[in-house]
Amino acid sequence: MFAIPIKTLIAHFFFSYISSCSQWLNVQIRPRHDIPAIAKYFTTKGRYEEVNPYLVDDILAVNKSLVNPSFEECREIHLTAIIRHGTRYPTTKNVKKMRAFHNLVQNAPEGESWLRNIRQWKMWYTDEMDGRLVQKGVLDHRHLAVRLSKLFPSLISKENLQGGHIKFITSSKHRCVNSTVSFYGGLGKLWDIEDDLDFKVNDTLMRFFDQCTRFVETVDKNQSALAEVDKFIASAFMRRVQEKLADRLLVPYSNITSDMAEASFYLCAYEFAIKTINSPWCQLLDEEDALVLEYANDLKQFWKRGYGQDINSKSSCILFHDVFSRLDRVASEIRSGSNVTEAVTIQVGHAETLLPLLTLLGFFKDSMPLTSSNYVNQAQRAFRTSRMLPYAANLVLVLYDCNGELRLQAMLNERPIEFPGLAVHQGVQGAPLYQDVREHYKELLQGCNFEKECHLFPSK
Repeated sequence: MFAIPIKTLIAHFFFSYISSCSQWLNVQIRPRHDIPAIAKYFTTKGRYEEVNPYLVDDILAVNKSLVNPSFEECREIHLTAIIRHGTRYPTTKNVKKMRAFHNLVQNAPEGESWLRNIRQWKMWYTDEMDGRLVQKGVLDHRHLAVRLSKLFPSLISKENLQGGHIKFITSSKHRCVNSTVSFYGGLGKLWDIEDDLDFKVNDTLMRFFDQCTRFVETVDKNQSALAEVDKFIASAFMRRVQEKLADRLLVPYSNITSDMAEASFYLCAYEFAIKTINSPWCQLLDEEDALVLEYANDLKQFWKRGYGQDINSKSSCILFHDVFSRLDRVASEIRSGSNVTEAVTIQVGHAETLLPLLTLLGFFKDSMPLTSSNYVNQAQRAFRTSRMLPYAANLVLVLYDCNGELRLQAMLNERPIEFPGLAVHQGVQGAPLYQDVREHYKELLQGCNFEKECHLFPSK
């Protein structure tokens, strides 16, 4: 258990509160024409507002009609939120790719005025940034906390926070700890609370992928697991993106590698996500290019974290059981007439935390797998990380007591999603009976043993 004194919290964020005052009280986000045309294809580098565009006009806007089960007897009794960290700096690996591409552009011919604007851009990303949370990431979680408190006021309440009924769990990564602090800071400012923040660091839950030996050895460290990605990168679609970049930069085709094409995408994405700037870099790519680069990233996520390998989802068994054991405990308390001891659980991790769990639960599964050869046929795919996993992406599970019946609603990024394979029951859209949800996932609840699944040679 870690505790951060509220005075330290306030000091840590003093500058951010001052600099973002206008955003907090009277949100002023740049006009829509300053949004890059390709922003909706930024995959896991995308900002949260592209998934929920109404937030551009009002960052604290909510639509309560989306979240409540459709009859009056329902009252919310527990909420679990599994949240990705907020907007961050690029990792050192990506900084190096971006630097190499920037150096190439610096030595390219003068070209048109827009190309000169790119050449005048100063490389400001450094290796030391290495994925740390940025100011926009602070705001991502602070604003999300306020919106969730507006959507679920009886759960995310001042009384529950001060009464110890809201628990915080985070990955040990700096960006996740700071996102957790930011989430709490949003509630603290909203309710003028000066209590200390207590939270637990639990990498076993929030970074399970690092501790799953079979995943690490057979997928994470195994380049052949990404064979489909490699084939697509060598395809005519990607080659065309590289050639168009070379034409725009007036350099030989051989100068533009796939890494450089990816770096051009990142330079546009990070400048927008971090600074809300429609950077000159964004002029290097058109929508056709962005769709190809988005698919390349989705392929990687599909084969490394999603449906491509069975162990990808099974690595999240430990988090799956943690969530359902908590829901079971709350259900038991309600049925026995006891008070709910844990009204809200906030768990902050990574895209790599959320995607395997979403996959295990069966969300966003297409009829055909993503491969290097079906790019054209997957134009309308459900598995699209740009929509699923922006910064601050969140899976929220809300347990309701509906006149004695327990029902469970799932939401992704503040929008209801249907449990795969579960029909609507008794007209309550999006909130099936909890016992039906448990029955649907019975095999996983009875099995899905993390230790067995993650052993390098699992027993049959």
